Amino acid sequence: MFHTVRRHLIAGSTCVAALMPLSLWAQEAVFVFGSSEVGIPNYNPLTAVNTNAAFTMIYDTLIEQDGDLSFHPHLAESWEEAPDGKAWVFHLKPGIKFHNGDPLTADTIVQWIDMFRSSENSYMVDNVEKVEAVDETTVRFVMKNPDPNLLYNLSSSFMAIPNPKSVTELGEDYGITEAVGTGPFRLESFTLGQETVLVRNDDYAWASTLAENQGPPHIAKLTFREIPEDSTAFLELKSGGVDALLSLPTDYLGEITAEPALALAKIPGQEVYYMPINVTKEPFTDIRVRQAAALAINQDEILKNVFSSYGQASHNFLISALPESKLDPALNISFDPDKANALLDEAGWVKGADGVREKDGAKLTVALWTQSDSVFRRLTEVVQAELKSVGFDPQIQTFDSSVIRDEYKTGEQQLAVRSYFWNNADIVDWFFGGDRVGYPNISMFNDPKAEELRAKAMTGSATQEERVANFTAYHAYVTSQFPYAPIYQPEQNMAFNKDRLVVPGVIHGNSITGTVVQDISVKE
Repeated sequence: MFHTVRRHLIAGSTCVAALMPLSLWAQEAVFVFGSSEVGIPNYNPLTAVNTNAAFTMIYDTLIEQDGDLSFHPHLAESWEEAPDGKAWVFHLKPGIKFHNGDPLTADTIVQWIDMFRSSENSYMVDNVEKVEAVDETTVRFVMKNPDPNLLYNLSSSFMAIPNPKSVTELGEDYGITEAVGTGPFRLESFTLGQETVLVRNDDYAWASTLAENQGPPHIAKLTFREIPEDSTAFLELKSGGVDALLSLPTDYLGEITAEPALALAKIPGQEVYYMPINVTKEPFTDIRVRQAAALAINQDEILKNVFSSYGQASHNFLISALPESKLDPALNISFDPDKANALLDEAGWVKGADGVREKDGAKLTVALWTQSDSVFRRLTEVVQAELKSVGFDPQIQTFDSSVIRDEYKTGEQQLAVRSYFWNNADIVDWFFGGDRVGYPNISMFNDPKAEELRAKAMTGSATQEERVANFTAYHAYVTSQFPYAPIYQPEQNMAFNKDRLVVPGVIHGNSITGTVVQDISVKE
């Protein structure tokens, strides 16, 4: 939908670190964000279109989700759903305080939801009619419609709970100069595109039940560095400059086993690499050309040759753990060069002597965007070759990871290679909803039938079974229109220095969150 114990207090300042007593730096850790987490503009969950692991350290959520997709108490110690699904009651843990000392009460939740309604992610509470404070620690959600996805939404980092008073007082500076949550760490400093420094919340006493440590974190100071280049990040891990990489590229799995000090912590995979196709840009206004581009992608060869057979080939838009990913096999998108060539022939694109197709005097030259990370560059070169094999002439354009999202908002892309990290079927709504064209809907897909199916999936389900059926239908139709080509689903691994960090053998969480870091300690 991504950390490390520092051997020096200042980046590149080993001599300073050498002068410091061991006890001072031993409680500090340095983690490196995964490539999908770089470039976060601020730590305001009310304006976020993307989040990173530090959000889950600064803020808590009402509910926590484990890697097996089950839900567990966090700020809410228990909850009940009305039999008709038209109300939920959440019982908050007593004594919860924000970093600035303000109490978190039922009234706080009422204020927060009211503010969240104007956020980028307001769809998560579209089914909530109103929120009522029953007493100081009891809050009732009155629903417009039953929403079987409410618990998932409330566990999302996008629904991390900030202090409403601080958000109002700081205005546009909120999330940059200060970020006030109830989480296990406080924001000390944030330098855009470089690093985020967190310090332990010594008052923390309301951890999720998924954490063994129910008190303050073991780590006193936690620095997240942004290193977009994978090879540089791995070199930093090997040399001891950082203590963990939140996401280890597949390229380096073999090297981990060869390094006695390094180890892996495995987390269920939630990422999908795919190729968005801009349906509003020629030649991709023709569904036959879109389908041909999708069928040119050889998922199995990419899995084997780019990712060393680690993970799995992806044949639709969702991670395989989700029931909504189980489409009719005929709808799954798989490598079929013969059909791709036939579709391009049918669309009037004739292959020339140089192998590039032409139509009406124009070559089938298309832009293929990617980001600067080494894995994306290498994968994009393979995709380029596969598209060329059926007659496309793809021209790679590379953007820095921190700015490519803004480039997508121009709508000028034709093809791209990118990934998302999410473990819920509503990601189909996020990336293909007609009201989100530009970004995050960089396929610019806005289809009337899809919008009908989308509305039914998002708001027309009374039970989880209905929701699965409705989202499966929506996912199937979007896939049939080829606004994307699926590529690869990796496993997620945190690589860490086991001489410096003690990491639980089993990770309870769907990523490296504040709950997971609660149980990580530094060897002294």
